[in-house]
Amino acid sequence: MNPTERQELAGLLPSPGAPVLSSDRMTLMEAHLMQEITKEAPTPTPTPAPAGASRVRPRRLRRAVVLLAVPVTAAAVLTTVLTVGGDDPAGPATDSEAVALLDRIATVTAAKDAPAIRDDQYVYTLIQGTEDLTDKGLDTFRRADWHAVDGRRDGLARTTVLSGPSGKGTTDMRLQADPNATTYRELQALPTDPGALYDKVWSATEGQGPTHEEAALEMIGSMLEGATLLPDVGATLYRAAARIPGITVVDGAEDASGRSGVGLAFGDGEDRQVWVFDKHLAYLGSDDVALLDVSVVDRLGQNPAG
Repeated sequence: MNPTERQELAGLLPSPGAPVLSSDRMTLMEAHLMQEITKEAPTPTPTPAPAGASRVRPRRLRRAVVLLAVPVTAAAVLTTVLTVGGDDPAGPATDSEAVALLDRIATVTAAKDAPAIRDDQYVYTLIQGTEDLTDKGLDTFRRADWHAVDGRRDGLARTTVLSGPSGKGTTDMRLQADPNATTYRELQALPTDPGALYDKVWSATEGQGPTHEEAALEMIGSMLEGATLLPDVGATLYRAAARIPGITVVDGAEDASGRSGVGLAFGDGEDRQVWVFDKHLAYLGSDDVALLDVSVVDRLGQNPAG
C-alpha cells in the first residue's frame, strides 16, 4: 500500500479512539484489502457481487477445492504471536489459551470438505440479529441472502422481523451490484499463508479502531461468515488472528440467537466483540449476529431444503 492509498483509506475511516467501526466503513476497508490482494492474484476477478443495504449483512462464500492445511502446533503459533502484532510493549497481552484454541479451530476448519460450486449458482446465508430503531427499541430479525457465485447477477435479501416495535412481517429486497462489496471470488483470492494474510490485514487497518489490534481482528471477523465454505481460507483467517494480541477465551458464550458455546472475545466495553463456536469448533457467529445457515443453491430465492 503506497502512502497516497494509506492517506485516502485513513480519510474514510474513523480516527483512533472512535467506537466500533460501522459496517459501511468496514466494507470500505475490506474493499481496499481485496484490491491489494487481487493485484497479486494469478487469475482475474469477476465483477463484484451485489450487497444489501442492511446494517448487518453476511459475506460472500465458498470455493470448490478441498485443502487440508498442515497443522501448526499451538506452541509454534504462540512463539510466532509473541514476536508480532501490537504497536508497542504496552499493548494488549497475548493469551496462550486463546492462541491454542484458535490453532485447534484452524486445524478442524482446514480438514472440512469444500462442496462443489458453479458460477451460475447462488450462495445462501441465513443470519439472525437485532436492529436498533433509535427511540423505539430493538427489532429481532432473520435475514436470508442470495448472492450470485460469479458476482454478475442481482441477488436477493429476504428479511423477517421476529419481534420488535416495527411489527412482524417479511420483506424482499433486490441486491444490486456494489463495487465495495466483498465477493466470493475475492475471498477465494485471499492468501492461504497466515503470515501474508496477517500482513495485509495489519497494513489495511493501520491507524484505525480503538486500537490497531481491535481494528485488525474486526476486519478478520467480518470475513468469517464468508469463509465458512472456504476451509483453507477460514483456517488461514484463524491463524492470522492468532498472531494478534488481545483475544481471550470466554466459556459459556452465546451468539445472537441464544446458542451457547465457547467464545473468543476482544475489545472492552461497547467495543467488545465475541466470536462463538459450538462443541465441534464450528463457527456460530457472534454475540451480535448469529450465522444460522450457509449453503449453495441453484436459483434465486430457493431455500436449501427446497
